[in-house]
Amino acid sequence: QVQLVESGGGLVQPGGSLTLSCVASGFTLGDTTIGWFRQAPGKEDEGVSCITVNDGESYYQDSVKGRFAISRDLVKNAVYLQMNRLKPEDTGRYYCSVRYDVAARSMCAAPSVHVARGPGTSVTVSS
Repeated sequence: QVQLVESGGGLVQPGGSLTLSCVASGFTLGDTTIGWFRQAPGKEDEGVSCITVNDGESYYQDSVKGRFAISRDLVKNAVYLQMNRLKPEDTGRYYCSVRYDVAARSMCAAPSVHVARGPGTSVTVSS
């Protein structure tokens, strides 16, 4: 059974950091593209960062460039999102999803298209 489980969310003050984890089971990440997406109240889902696992090609939404970093660990079958210098507008529920045969940029452009997604983890940036 293909499954993705996120963790690492929480409440953090502006300027703080969090690292989100997305652990996969039931399949191996090696031939996939993994994306981190964000659901914010009153807004459509948006692609935050995506990575093609085989070659590490990555894509970042403009608002997070220079602050967030996506990485993968093939041994742990996991993808991470390191989030630094967090802002209130980063608040939302973050979830990861998986697709095959798609570039990172294309995956981030289509939040509703995926083979599977996790339930998400909440991030609140507030003082």
